[in-house]
Amino acid sequence: MTTGSTSTIAKCSRMFEDFCCTSCRELNLEESAEIYCEACRMFYCKRCGHLHNRLSSEHTTVGRGDISKWPASKEVEDFIRKCEVHADKTLTQFCHDHSQLCCSDCVVTIHSQYSQVTPISELTSTHSTDLQGLSMKLKTILGDMKSLQNNQEASMQTLQGSYTDHEGSVIQQLCLNINTTVDAFADSTVSLSDENEQYIKAELCRNVNSILNAFDNRSVKELSHMNDAVISIKGSITNSINKCISLQNDLTQFYKIIHKIGDNKELLLIASMKCGQKLRQALAVLGKSDNVFSVLGKSEHNVRIPSDSDSIQCRIIAICALPDGQFLVADNINKKVKLLNKQCQVVSHLGVTALPLDMCQITPSEVAVIVNDVNTHEVQFITVKQSLLVPERKFQLKHACTGIAHNQGDLFIASGRALFKYTLCGKQVCRLYEDVSYEKTVEKCAVSPTGDKLYIASYWQNKLLTLARDGTLLAILTDQNLGEPSGLHVTPAGQVLVCGWMSHTILQVDGEGKRKLTIVAKGERDGVEDPESVCFSSTTSSIIVGQSRDIILVFKVE
Repeated sequence: MTTGSTSTIAKCSRMFEDFCCTSCRELNLEESAEIYCEACRMFYCKRCGHLHNRLSSEHTTVGRGDISKWPASKEVEDFIRKCEVHADKTLTQFCHDHSQLCCSDCVVTIHSQYSQVTPISELTSTHSTDLQGLSMKLKTILGDMKSLQNNQEASMQTLQGSYTDHEGSVIQQLCLNINTTVDAFADSTVSLSDENEQYIKAELCRNVNSILNAFDNRSVKELSHMNDAVISIKGSITNSINKCISLQNDLTQFYKIIHKIGDNKELLLIASMKCGQKLRQALAVLGKSDNVFSVLGKSEHNVRIPSDSDSIQCRIIAICALPDGQFLVADNINKKVKLLNKQCQVVSHLGVTALPLDMCQITPSEVAVIVNDVNTHEVQFITVKQSLLVPERKFQLKHACTGIAHNQGDLFIASGRALFKYTLCGKQVCRLYEDVSYEKTVEKCAVSPTGDKLYIASYWQNKLLTLARDGTLLAILTDQNLGEPSGLHVTPAGQVLVCGWMSHTILQVDGEGKRKLTIVAKGERDGVEDPESVCFSSTTSSIIVGQSRDIILVFKVE
């Protein structure tokens, strides 16, 4: 966020605060207008208005009491008509094929000769604008955007605080280990000869050095890795905050000017279309997009590698898509995490200590994998470095783990019957939700992009639960296509995808978790068999489906 852009926004904001006197502006003065003259097509301040009325008493003027009858000021009209691609051009046409407003240059350079393009003036009779409804939407979205910004800023502070506390506890443990060692040797030096005392002192030095070396080799590396992750997450949050502020500024401008357009239908149409585009961007940032996926094509890819078990097929129980187009899959049967390139070929793999059950992205190059068996309940962090998988730190859990999700430094871990919240450092914060009435009631979990909603796949109960961030139950969805929901994923725009294992179905559910939007893929029709996991890649615009087979499915979508 630069001061230059902030000052430009502030200047632009002042421009739309009020109608300015046309005569004063010609003298480089800014005075608020009090009347509008229809004959002169000019705005006048109180002083200029008195002069105008004396010289042109026959002209009809409209005062502020009927401000809705005032036309848009030149600044407002220029702002609305300005092309965002070619700043020196005016919007004159609308491309139906791309649903975009365009200027003459846009038509030539962007929209092909085969596109259906219509002059904006011809659309005013067929398109109506609900000014009041638009104003209400803007007001609501602006409130949501401000809340999101506040939450993001709070998350940044919490994340840094969590790391600082962990760093302090690690150093405190180091000091405790050294003090304990020193105290033990101090007790042993009582009533000893000088020769023995010198030997014990030397042994003490060796032990302290050993503690310090272990700290350097393990704890310092762990803290450095964690600090890198915190910096990366804070950078992501900062980018999100900047995008949020930018959209708030744009939407605020529209909120201020839509009531100053008057009855100019063409301007109202352009403003509503521009505003609609910004609102859709805002909804995506808020994670509230319910745009329904449609499948354009499908491909199949084999993820078996020579070192896999010969006796049984792979079981791809979790998938994570990386920003560079690569993605990772967790193979439960073979106890491996595999890295696939953009061509869906396995380029690296890494063994884990127990059965991997789920995986989530932490930074653009790091994932957290939960591994679980009778004796092991662990979160293992893995980094992708130059197309290689590198094991990093890990922490133990005191309960079973079946699902994991991450949002801005918060980890949400499902245990089969409960959902817990952890810090990135491995500290349990609280138990958010619990259902001990049945087995696998809290099997998998996911979180909305803004962190305000949590989703739970209740496997044996064939349900999708939606919780508030504090664990309050908001909605329960049951559907025949949810048969034993196994995989769960939320896209960056807030679209919710669920695997129905028994129904061989990939569903898209609305962001509120209350209704099914569409069946993305199903059974023999699309080659879906026992789906275990699902993930959306924004980079490749594709939905990746893992199964209890060697084959993964990649659906190209829009």
